[in-house]
Amino acid sequence: MAPSAPRTALVLGGARSGKSRFAEELVARTGLPATYLATAEIRDAEMQARISAHRDRRGLDWTTVEEPLDLTARLADLADPGRVILVDCLTLWLSNLMEAERDVVSEGDALAAALAEARGPVVLVSNEVGSGIVPMNALARRFADEQGRLNQKIAAAVQTVFLVAAGLPVRLKPNPNPEFVL
Repeated sequence: MAPSAPRTALVLGGARSGKSRFAEELVARTGLPATYLATAEIRDAEMQARISAHRDRRGLDWTTVEEPLDLTARLADLADPGRVILVDCLTLWLSNLMEAERDVVSEGDALAAALAEARGPVVLVSNEVGSGIVPMNALARRFADEQGRLNQKIAAAVQTVFLVAAGLPVRLKPNPNPEFVL
C-alpha cells in the first residue's frame, strides 16, 4: 500500500455527488488488488442499470462480492493486507438491515469494531442524508436518524473521512487545517 494511503476511510456525499468514483480513486491509489463489497440488491431495472454502470466504470480488475446484510462478517472474511476492500454503500446496507428488522445499532457497533481489527485497508461509501429537508413520514425520519448515527459511528472508527460535493472531495478527518485553534 502506498505510504500516504489511509488504512480505513469513509467517503460521504449526496446522491450523484461523485462519492463512489472518488472512493474508487482512493482504492486505485493503494496499488493493491481491489474487492468491491456491494450491499445493493437488484430489485428492478433502474437498480440493474445503476449497478451495471458502476461495474463498467470499475472494469475487470475488480473482484465483486455481494453482501446485502452480513457486511461485518464478510468484511472480516475478505480483509487481507495485500488487498483493499471498497464497501459501497452503507446507506443501502442500513436500508437492508431495517427492512430485515435487524438491530441496526448493534450491527453498526459491530462494523465499527471490525474496522479497528481489519487486516487490510478498507474504504467505505455512505450517503450524507442530513442536509435535506426533514422527511414527512416516520419511517423516512427514522432512516435519516439511523443513517446519521451510523455515519457518525463509522466516521469515529476510521482514520480518514472525506465529504464529496459536486465531484469535489473535502477532507474532514484528520483535521484539514490543524493550525486553526479557537
